[in-house]
Amino acid sequence: MNGPTVPPTTVPPTTVFRTTVPQTTVPPTSAVFRTTASRSTGRLLAGSALGAIAARAAYRSLSRRPPGVNGLPGEEVWGRTNHRGEAVTLLEGPAFVAGATAGVLLAPGLGGRARAAALLAGAGSGVLGGYDDLAGSADSRGFKGHLGALARGEVTSGAVKILGIGATGLAAAAIAGSPAPTRPGRAFDTLVNGAIVAAGANLMNLFDLRPGRAIKVALITGAPLALTRSGSAVVAAPLGAATALLPEDLAERAMLGDTGSNALGALLGLAATRLGRGPRLAVLAGLAGLNAASEFVSFTKVIKNTPVLDRIDMLGRRPPATPGTAASVPAQPGHPLGHAAGEPGFAPVTDPAP
Repeated sequence: MNGPTVPPTTVPPTTVFRTTVPQTTVPPTSAVFRTTASRSTGRLLAGSALGAIAARAAYRSLSRRPPGVNGLPGEEVWGRTNHRGEAVTLLEGPAFVAGATAGVLLAPGLGGRARAAALLAGAGSGVLGGYDDLAGSADSRGFKGHLGALARGEVTSGAVKILGIGATGLAAAAIAGSPAPTRPGRAFDTLVNGAIVAAGANLMNLFDLRPGRAIKVALITGAPLALTRSGSAVVAAPLGAATALLPEDLAERAMLGDTGSNALGALLGLAATRLGRGPRLAVLAGLAGLNAASEFVSFTKVIKNTPVLDRIDMLGRRPPATPGTAASVPAQPGHPLGHAAGEPGFAPVTDPAP
């Protein structure tokens, strides 16, 4: 007898479970580059704007109430005679230092050490330049003059400034630090970078002999640094501050003086120290060569005799002074007529030039 028919058991087919692993999308190199470039551009624009706004505000405030010294009115302390024999003010220099340092303090993209180094380089060089502006005389000029006087036992304001800016440059370089892996390498970088900051400060001062010249030199030499990822954050605020004050300089109402030109050159030099070692050595060689050449060659004559440089130099300026007129009287460094305030021979810049 046959039993009940048992239906066959249907075994379901084995199901293979697949786990879907999300794929990580790596952005193309061009997208990364565009993002980095946009950030650098944003930092450059922000730093420039901060420096420009702060410099204009400082210039308006200082012009409204020029600070006096030792009981002398501010107009007399900061007043000078330019290359035409006309009255100008040196307040552009303190305004630049205030604007550049404020911009560096607030600008995005700077680390703590780099920010501290920039503040020391800019403010320190500006203070030393201001000392030479207010206490200097025309008795000694250039490295040879000041160091020669020092060898004779005479401490000039220029010698104090030279030694002080050298020390400031080394201190700023030490604060900024070096990526070198060894101690000798870091020491070498500190010496090179300190020399770049000091040489840049002195060289920029040598160009501040005609309206707008130092600022134009800063814009031309600072533009390549502004395009670098490492130097753009440092150079942004100084270039913005200088550009904001350029109209006053070109109109021959104000000048940077040692205060502004030393600070401007020091900050550009500090930005250059963020380049690789090879480019930095090339920059130092160029700065040293130009500083040495200034002892024997007149930059003004070289610029005047070179058509391209002369056109750039005259861009935005008033026509040259006519030879043989009172406007051709050369500017005197330090206090008007080369005397410190209160000494015999001192005269306000509104007096006729001798």
